Amino acid sequence: MRDLTIAKAAREAGVGVETIRFYERRGLIDQPMKPQGSGFRVYSPEQIKRIKFIRQAQQIGFSLHEIQELLSLRADPAADCSVVRSQAVAKLEDVNRKIDQLHHIGTALEALIAVCPGRGGLHVCTILDTLIDPAHSRVPSLAADGPLPAVPPKRKRQNGSIAANNHKQRRAL
Repeated sequence: MRDLTIAKAAREAGVGVETIRFYERRGLIDQPMKPQGSGFRVYSPEQIKRIKFIRQAQQIGFSLHEIQELLSLRADPAADCSVVRSQAVAKLEDVNRKIDQLHHIGTALEALIAVCPGRGGLHVCTILDTLIDPAHSRVPSLAADGPLPAVPPKRKRQNGSIAANNHKQRRAL
């Protein structure tokens, strides 16, 4: 593999050009210097491997901060594999915790849906009634299971669509 322009590097790494620029801004990869006489920065095979590493680590759930730690470990000749393993174990525990939360949420939704009449005015909507006042809910399983786990709020919407900045950032990743 030879040095590539950003567009070709992005294609080779399986990401978008904006993703590479985002990684550069975050300090995950170095931005290549512009060569004299040419207006195009070129990315080395090592940089492309690093971009692929970042993408793969993101796909299995590591955050950019965690990826930065992994990259630092990779660059440290004295680092031990046990540290990377510990981080992977911690990530797996986090994933399993989230799966448990999703199962709990799914059970709660199934209970809400099961008692919902599915028609009629909103004054008979058991789902809305339960969400407004869980203590007086006609859905006993929600009260028995306790409160649902905290889930981060969705991105703020503007005029019915995701804000342009947030949308661009999501697409870049």
